[in-house]
Amino acid sequence: MADFTAADVGRLREATGAGLMDCKRALVEAKGNFDAAVDILRKKGSASAAKKAARATKEGVIVQSILAGAKVGVLAEVNCETDFVARNETFGAFCDEVARKLAAGATADSLEPDRVAAVGRIGENIQIPRFVRYEVAGNGIVAAYIHTGAKVGVLVEVGAGREATVANEDFKQVVRDITLQIAAGNPAVISREQLPAAVVAKEKEIAAEQVKNKPPQAIAKIVEGKLEKFYQGCCLLDQGFVKRNSEVSVKEHLGGIAKLLADEIVVRRFARYQVGESTAA
Repeated sequence: MADFTAADVGRLREATGAGLMDCKRALVEAKGNFDAAVDILRKKGSASAAKKAARATKEGVIVQSILAGAKVGVLAEVNCETDFVARNETFGAFCDEVARKLAAGATADSLEPDRVAAVGRIGENIQIPRFVRYEVAGNGIVAAYIHTGAKVGVLVEVGAGREATVANEDFKQVVRDITLQIAAGNPAVISREQLPAAVVAKEKEIAAEQVKNKPPQAIAKIVEGKLEKFYQGCCLLDQGFVKRNSEVSVKEHLGGIAKLLADEIVVRRFARYQVGESTAA
């Protein structure tokens, strides 16, 4: 076994900026010789990739991968330096592969060699700042939607009471519709019950301040109306359903489909990513 310690790996990483596993493999190959390990990393491009790591990555794409059976899904953001590269086929292929590997169970650390190699091929700093992976427990499916241009993406898990419901086309369609709703409506939470009490209290305070000169008997009603508008903006189930021109709420639409299927339909969780959010100051 090569003669080096964890401290040596850390020192090599600090010196080159290369990934942790790359440094460990380089020291193994160099039989513990620090200088030789640096040369190995330079030859493989890891050190040059590290030099690019300080460059800003404010462009990029949102990608998704849903495994067969729709029980596991991933949404990920992959950043680069320029929009030109974001639209590049090589970069796109790398991003799709990242999503597939994450869906299959890969970790950010295990993808580091792929990221470094992509930096070498493409010539820009590339980062994978965030991803979310959903795995369904019980009856339900995951679905994803990537908006045109791949700057906005959505991942959602929707459950049902019966296994047969999950295979129904009406159920699958309403799940797809929910992804579109989230992309367009940008809700913060699924239901108003999930909002922190402090947030609701603050909205009430603001609304009351806006109408403080109104007659006392009118203030409560006006504040209640303003609070409902607030819910309709940030709570998925309270939003007007976009495919019905907001004539009914998402909750009402889901209720109608649930009644048709004689089952319950529950939006369990969702994620909505927009390129640049994770790097915003």
